[in-house]
Amino acid sequence: MKGKVALITGSATGLGKMTALTLARQGCDIALNYVNSREQAQALRKDIEAMGVRAIAVKADIAVEAELYHLVEETEQQLGEVDILVNNAGPFIRERRLFSQYERDEIVHLVNGNLTGVMLLDHRVLPSMRKKKWGRIIHFGFGHAGEARSWPHRSVYAAAKVGLVSFTKTLAVEEAPYGITVNMVCPGDIRGANKEKMIEEVSGIMDENTPRGRSGSGEDIARVIEYLCQEKSDFITGNIMDISGGLDPIRPRIVPEF
Repeated sequence: MKGKVALITGSATGLGKMTALTLARQGCDIALNYVNSREQAQALRKDIEAMGVRAIAVKADIAVEAELYHLVEETEQQLGEVDILVNNAGPFIRERRLFSQYERDEIVHLVNGNLTGVMLLDHRVLPSMRKKKWGRIIHFGFGHAGEARSWPHRSVYAAAKVGLVSFTKTLAVEEAPYGITVNMVCPGDIRGANKEKMIEEVSGIMDENTPRGRSGSGEDIARVIEYLCQEKSDFITGNIMDISGGLDPIRPRIVPEF
């Protein structure tokens, strides 16, 4: 992937950071994006440049149309046209609430950040990808988003992501003739510092909630994205991929007998 330009939203920390580092190791030039984590983004930029590739860090809120366009424009001016777009950023309200308890502005922000902004970013980079007859677009969902289940207390976020599932599948079909693949990765319950850890670092950490028996890591997600972005992965498109160690919050976990 040497010389490819990868734009990764929400990439100063967490899963976005791990994805940026992984693609940089493969030779991609990296456009980092942040809203509040300026210091982390700049430190990561320096780490990536030390790998021998180019990197920039751009502040932009994906929920705000003008800012997301600014993000793409800065990337094009400093690195070149986008080859790989990883839509990792998406606002999330951790406090559990009924839909009736959300404020109007919160609803709009969640939908803009998790659905509308993603669609607009895709729309902005598609012309250059079509011209080159090559492109990789990755969306982020949540575990079992493809099944369109109810998610009480997460109504707005879940609705936006489930809408993105349908969009992922549709865009994949429409853009396949142009050499552009579109897929969605759906992380399991990967929390806190584990988002920036390698598989080896979490392998000895027991997690009774995950059937696999260990915690998930940032590498679990980033290595799948890396695979989807490879040249020979052009036959993989329109997929909604659960990366969860078998975690299913509805079905009971099977306890093995040894």
